[in-house]
Amino acid sequence: MKYTRRTVVAGLGVAGIQAVVSPVVKNVGASALASPLAERNMDAATCPFRLAVINDEITQDFEKACAIVAGEFGLQWIELRSMWDKNVTALNQKELEDARKILAEHKLAVTDIASPLFKTDWPGAPRSPLSETRDQFHADFDANAQDKLLEHCVSLAHFFATDRIRCFDFWRLDDVKPYRAAIDAKLRLAAERCAKDKLILLLENEMACNTATGEESAAVLRAVPNQNFMLNWDPGNAAAIGSTPYPDGYQLLPKDRIGHCHCKDVVRKADGKYDWAPVGGGIVDWVGQLLALQRDGFHYALSLETHWKGAGTTEASTRASMEGLRKVFAKAGISC
Repeated sequence: MKYTRRTVVAGLGVAGIQAVVSPVVKNVGASALASPLAERNMDAATCPFRLAVINDEITQDFEKACAIVAGEFGLQWIELRSMWDKNVTALNQKELEDARKILAEHKLAVTDIASPLFKTDWPGAPRSPLSETRDQFHADFDANAQDKLLEHCVSLAHFFATDRIRCFDFWRLDDVKPYRAAIDAKLRLAAERCAKDKLILLLENEMACNTATGEESAAVLRAVPNQNFMLNWDPGNAAAIGSTPYPDGYQLLPKDRIGHCHCKDVVRKADGKYDWAPVGGGIVDWVGQLLALQRDGFHYALSLETHWKGAGTTEASTRASMEGLRKVFAKAGISC
């Protein structure tokens, strides 16, 4: 089934969201929520980061993805985005319970809910040229569904025992200036809602959205000063739009407000356009970036978001990109 705006929103109205989430969350005790964290092997804590992989960068088969992350890669963390051809925000009660059981079996903790929150058109603005043209990972929620989606994500964060929810700041406009203040106000309100549940709201810099570069990220962090509003720093996305993420963009960021980092690489083609690459095989200075993150005390999730599919399949490509990342760690002298 193809998940369009109509099918997903129809299936996740207010009543639908409550039906999916509330019965599950109400029946989950604190010990059950904390179990994946409590069972982590603390002997493997030599890496300064919470090294993770976004699950659907490997396969939509969630059990297989977890087996590879925990068994083959030897990791303790995973980022949840889509599985079984559904966005994590569209899973029904049984699927949620199955997913949590699989995580427990593989002793994996969840870095964050990689939601599609605010990845939509800004109401009242001219339609973005990038609207609905990008891979949304089996999710498409219009502007009217965002408040319900946020509430759902809060429930999911508790259900999967994570304190972080990823968001965006609407499809990129040719001229965002007339709408920037209102967008920032919406982000502040969302951060305030998350703060009530002691959750972190992570804004990802995304080239198809209004915050794409380090410069734009720094500006939004100034405009949204909530301490639980942090950046999901993605150097690959910044490079894809033509900026230099490290050192130029990174040096502008308040280091204590980087709460998550996505790891992928980019190459520039002869026509000036970009393409994805395995980590270490592109233009992002990942050795310098990782050393800077370590130096600046970043200790949250560093999550592999392969995107590159040059090895033939998503699974093979993620293996190759993880190997590239390990080589970058070795060059940087970082034990991960």
